[in-house]
Amino acid sequence: MIKNCLFPVAGYGTRFLPATKAMPKEMLPLVNKPLVQYGVEEAQEAGMNNIGFVTGRGKRAIADHFDISYELEHQIKGSGKEDLLTSIRSLISNNTFSFTPQHEMKGLGHAILSGRSLVGDNAFGVVLADDYCIGEEEGNGVLKQMAELYKQFRCSIVAIQEIPANETHKYGVIAGESMKDGLYRITDMVEKPAPEDAPSNLAIIGRYILTPDIFDIIENTPPGKNGEVQITDALMTQARNGCVLAYKFKGKRFDCGSIPGFVEATNYVYENIYNPDRA
Repeated sequence: MIKNCLFPVAGYGTRFLPATKAMPKEMLPLVNKPLVQYGVEEAQEAGMNNIGFVTGRGKRAIADHFDISYELEHQIKGSGKEDLLTSIRSLISNNTFSFTPQHEMKGLGHAILSGRSLVGDNAFGVVLADDYCIGEEEGNGVLKQMAELYKQFRCSIVAIQEIPANETHKYGVIAGESMKDGLYRITDMVEKPAPEDAPSNLAIIGRYILTPDIFDIIENTPPGKNGEVQITDALMTQARNGCVLAYKFKGKRFDCGSIPGFVEATNYVYENIYNPDRA
């Protein structure tokens, strides 16, 4: 079973300025919980209890969130608001949290490589917290679906979804051989292609399961688009040398790295998940 999950959280969140000038974008709330907490809950649901954060400057609030606040606990003890901390208390009690810096912003591949010491020589999950995902069935989130597939295939897996053809320039896009409904063996992968150059309309989203050999591959991957070390380039090397699967997950995904996606996710959570009676 996969026990480790990496959260690359070093980015600046510039699309949300000025809100993210002093607050990590991962701490932006969907109603009453920050984005990153939803991601950690998804990892825990998948059995991944060793949570590693690859951080940057100004991200202290994330570490504080996953720690006990004794002053706050004292202030609300015995009040009706104590129950509001139940979910975060549970995460703090049932998971371990570790942190390591990404000293330079050199792309997602570099961020994952920076987290090598946190996961060791083991397969691990990767969650990009600004992709808010919900499984089609309660208790069966996207990462849990992927972890079940890993038990069968024992190789790297990326989550994908169909996107409009005119949006391929925003994503890594794959082509692959269909193995069964919703599962592909990757044959090609391109980072943010123009629509006319895209191999398909199947886009990689912010959920991965990676085998530990990916670290050596990333180390030997030259910078690609925008001078960054792209995880798609490393995964394509891994696919050529063995096997990488793409999984069309069962559920919904909201792009909370964009303001329209964040607003859409907020409305969805308020209408379908949040219980206003507890407010």
